[in-house]
Parts: sequence; C-alpha cells; structure tokens
Amino acid sequence: MMISRRHALCGTAATAALLTAGATSAFAADKVYRIGITLPLTGADAEAAHLILNGALLAIKLANSSGELKGITLEPMVLNNATATAGQYDPAQAATNARKLVGDKKVLANVGPEMSGSGKAMAPILSMADLATITPSSTAPALTDPQFAGEFVPGGKPIYFRTVTTDAYQGPNMANFYAETLKVPSVYVLDDSGAYGVGLADAFAAQAKVKGIKVLGRDRLDPKAADYSAVLTKIKATNAASLYYGGTMQAAVKLVKQSYQIVPDIKKGGGDGILSPEMMTAAGFPAAEGWYATNASPHVVDDPKLASWVALYFKTYGVQPDDYAITSYDAALVAIAAIKAVIKSGEPLTASNVRNAVQTVKINGLQGPISFDKYGDLSTRVVAVFQFKQNKAAPLADMDKQSIYIGVAPQS
Repeated sequence: MMISRRHALCGTAATAALLTAGATSAFAADKVYRIGITLPLTGADAEAAHLILNGALLAIKLANSSGELKGITLEPMVLNNATATAGQYDPAQAATNARKLVGDKKVLANVGPEMSGSGKAMAPILSMADLATITPSSTAPALTDPQFAGEFVPGGKPIYFRTVTTDAYQGPNMANFYAETLKVPSVYVLDDSGAYGVGLADAFAAQAKVKGIKVLGRDRLDPKAADYSAVLTKIKATNAASLYYGGTMQAAVKLVKQSYQIVPDIKKGGGDGILSPEMMTAAGFPAAEGWYATNASPHVVDDPKLASWVALYFKTYGVQPDDYAITSYDAALVAIAAIKAVIKSGEPLTASNVRNAVQTVKINGLQGPISFDKYGDLSTRVVAVFQFKQNKAAPLADMDKQSIYIGVAPQS
C-alpha cells in the first residue's frame, strides 16, 4: 500500500487539538490494537530516545484522529529498554520487553529499538513470533545479514526492518569523508565495546585503510569507566591527525570532555550514536565544538516542505525534532500502512499478517520513498554529515541549532 507524502505531512488545527490526549488514555473505538515502541528512555541516551518516541507517537495519534483505520484504534505500548544498572540501553531488558510484546496478541508491530545491542537481543524472540519491528535508528548490518539469519531470524522470515541505512554504509562513507573532505593522513579508532560501536568502528577502519589513511591504533573503551586519559595520552603520542569513535553517549560524554583536554587540536568524529542532544547537555561546549557526526538517513528536518510537520511536533511536545524523530515517524507510518493493507485484504488482523504486509509496503514518508529489500533493509543508503558548532542564542539541546549540516558523505 502507498501512503502519499501529502498524507504524511497532514496536520490541521483540528488534528492538533486531538493530540493533547496522552499515550495511555482510554479509547472508545470498536477495537483496540497496539504498536510497541521500545527505546532507552532513561540513562545516557534518554534525550535522543524521547525525540524518537515523540515521532512514533505523533504518527499513531494522527492515524487515530483521521479515522483512516476504519473502526480500529491503535494504542502505543511504550517500553523502556534501559536500566539503572546499565546506565543506558540494556540488552537483557530489551529481551524482556520483546517477550512482553509477543505475549500480547493485540500487539501488531513494534517501532524500535534505538540501539543495535537491543536489536540483537530482541530479534530472535520477535522472529519466533513473526512480529515485525521497524527500527528508526539501529544500524548494525548483522541484524539483517543473511549470514546471521540462524541467530537473528530463527523463524525464517525477515522481521527486522529499518527506516535508516546500516553501518555497512555509515562507517565506510564517513571514512571517505575523512579522506576526501578532511584529508587527514592518519586516524586512531575507538569503540565503546557495544554491538553497534564495535561494528561501526570496524567498518570505518576497514574503509579508512582502503582510502590510504593510516590507522595508527584501535582501542575499546569501557563505557562505565570514568577515566580515559591513558588511551588519550597514547593517542597523543602517536601524533594521530584524527580520532574516530564508534559508540553511544555513555562513553562519549567522558571521551569528548577528556579529549578536549588531552588532544584538543585533532579532528574528531563519530557515528549517529553521538548525534544526540547529550553532546551539548552532558559533554557540553567547548569540548563538543568541532566534532563531526553522521546520520544514517537524509537530513530533512530543515526541508521547507516539512515546516508544518515540524511546527506540529514542536507544538505537541515542546521540543524541536531531529532527523531520527522523522525516521521514527516514518517507521510508525510503515506499521500503519501494513495494518491498513491487512484490513483492506479482509485477512485476520494478526502480527504475522502485518509482518507480511510490512515486507512489501511502499510509502512516501517524510524522508522520501520507503521500501525494503528482501532482508528488511531500506532501499536508499544516504549518510548525512554534521559538525557541532555552538549557537549561544539557541537552546543547548536544540540539535538543529547546535550542529550544522555539512552534506552527504561520499558514497563507497
């Protein structure tokens, strides 16, 4: 089923008034079904996760208010993938949440997770139940790689779909940017020991070598450690021209602060794990100044065509969206389009039938056309590059104002 871009951008004053109802309010529709939303809503990545959460909630609310579901009401089932013990996303908690999703026969699909480590814990459980998840941000290639189907797709059919590209493109394309745009002769590569960070750093390092950049070293950070001065002093001794970090904000906050003290003058960058409000609110300026980061999606939040949607998002949630709020909105649109396709077909409204519809769905989302290959990966593979630049006139957590869009990373 095709959803038009015009439909994706709908947002009249009457619709906006309907958005004041909370995610857990009672529904009066004939039948209530649920879409899961699984994100690390507390801990090191909570600010970014809430921007993503809002995107999915907005799509669900608009679908309910439009009446397009013909007597069906969708209720968000929001689950926190983080724990206080981990201080960030926790794969064990993500697995617990996956079991909650598959244990509820009213759950038709899931939006999330944010992190690939959570995805690796959830995918086998969701696969055995034939429950589709559409991630707006997790990028580890292994989750959809047929080589690992036995581990992550034991049920046989693809259940892990993405509205972003993968680190098979995000890492190498950023290496191309380091070589072709920054023209650095050497780099030192770090990761945060997580599934996402290790895979991203591996992909970056491999392409950096292809592009003739000398990889002077590779180290793994303990995200719970407080002091990274030893590894940063080692990097300083190598005279590396640049640093690349694969990982999320738990380690990044400390890395950004301490690298500013020890290696202030080298080029620094990372993936979408650091393109987060926590770079400004937790790491802070001037330490974050000049860092580069990528999105595994097009940069469209500034597109004038999306102005009404951005205004509606801000009016509803009181914060500016980022690009992953948009990919989350699009992920929910995919689930909604699949549900509508099943309703139209006359087949029973089950998670398995919705999964089948997700596989072949085609929509025009906020970011543009969305469809999936046979493994669940997004057909388009755009990687956007940003640089953190302090704007003292703007709110500190405003991603759109505290970072500047550089452009699309050179494709491999």
